[in-house]
Amino acid sequence: MLKLGLVGIGAIARKAHVPAIEGNAGLSLVAAASRNGTLDGVANYTTLTEMLAGSPEIEAVVLCVPPEPRFDMAREAIAAGRHVFLEKPPGVTVSEVHALAAAAKDAGVTLLASWHSRFAPGVETLRQRLFATPPTRVRVTWREDVRVYHPGQTWIWEPGGYGVFDPLINAFSILTYVLPRPFRAVSSRFEVPANCAQPIAANVLFRDTEGVEIACDASFDQPDPPTWDIVVETEAGTYHMQKGGAVLSHDGTVLVDEEEAEYANLYKLFAGLVQAGRSDVDVTPLAHVADCFLLAEHHSVAPFEESIPAPKT
Repeated sequence: MLKLGLVGIGAIARKAHVPAIEGNAGLSLVAAASRNGTLDGVANYTTLTEMLAGSPEIEAVVLCVPPEPRFDMAREAIAAGRHVFLEKPPGVTVSEVHALAAAAKDAGVTLLASWHSRFAPGVETLRQRLFATPPTRVRVTWREDVRVYHPGQTWIWEPGGYGVFDPLINAFSILTYVLPRPFRAVSSRFEVPANCAQPIAANVLFRDTEGVEIACDASFDQPDPPTWDIVVETEAGTYHMQKGGAVLSHDGTVLVDEEEAEYANLYKLFAGLVQAGRSDVDVTPLAHVADCFLLAEHHSVAPFEESIPAPKT
């Protein structure tokens, strides 16, 4: 049984990581570290350093903290001989993730950059279909309300916080997996609130090696329900992926509509990588984000407000 320590006890840890770990008979969560919370039934610490010292039986560390402190924590865990599971995005920059991969290789431990959206139910089916019949056009609509999914998390608006690319990188992780040809960013347009360093909305255009356009429309300011859709046109018809990959249809006929099991499958992957002595570190989605920032036209918009006043009656 692989013994895990979890660092960062926020919404994603409680909603996704803890249930997935508890549902895997080959994993055991023995400790957690957080400045702001605790988990029942495990040893609790305030820092990773304290956790490694106080629970030396830990074999792998799961990092669910924001991207900015993740690099130093991952380096510490790797240096201590622990395997590391990185929540997405795997780092603030591409170069630091490459550095972590090199450190893990030198230390002989496993490093996983966990692109959870690749494990959505409809993703593998779409990949197989598109490798048989390549796309002629791709449209991505990725819009949600930051107030719902990241309430009060000011780090997301700071340098290195990604802004709307925190969710949009999920779409990029799907695109880089399902599309049969490489693609590159050719233009991007950001809407940046006057009181933030990161965009609240973005429009990005990619082209693949055959010139096929991949257009992305993203917003962090759409009231619930969210829209996480990818529409792929091919000579064999149109595929429509909805709900982040939980639903996939072809010309209106539903092919996949299943319960989410993204994190359960991620932890199966992680356990298998540890057993095999391998790592899985794909930086391609992150590289696309970096390219979007390099190409971006910045447009200032109204300041971001955490809570929107109710309309006057």
